[in-house]
Amino acid sequence: MPAKGIVKKQKYAIVVSDWNDNITFRLMDGAIEALSENGVPESNIDIFHVPGSFELTFASKELQNTKKYNAIIALGCVVRGDTPHFDYVCQGVTQGITILNTQKGGCPVIFGVLTTENMQQAEDRCGGVMGNKGVECAITAIKVANLF
Repeated sequence: MPAKGIVKKQKYAIVVSDWNDNITFRLMDGAIEALSENGVPESNIDIFHVPGSFELTFASKELQNTKKYNAIIALGCVVRGDTPHFDYVCQGVTQGITILNTQKGGCPVIFGVLTTENMQQAEDRCGGVMGNKGVECAITAIKVANLF
């Protein structure tokens, strides 16, 4: 991890899906806590809400274009249902964020979208037995933002 003195000057954006907010808001809380614990002042953490996980790519792209952030953390939760909607959303947001991470001049966008078979698996990953993936995404954001 970089020195806290470096990190305290950096800005981070968190884009969070309001769909499945019982999960995504806990991921967001974990990310904010981890950024703060690692030296990022809360005044340097901006939160943006989007309706669903599919919209994470658009919001992340617009935030990249501002050139204000050292990294963007995209948080969402897609739970498999009875239709192929799950597959389309998961594939779309995964490809979209991957594309953003390959564009020249953009800051890193961290993929924090839970793609689970059921709600219990999501609960386990937002502060349950599997930890909080929001925390992991924040640590990843700091590390990747300071790679080069």
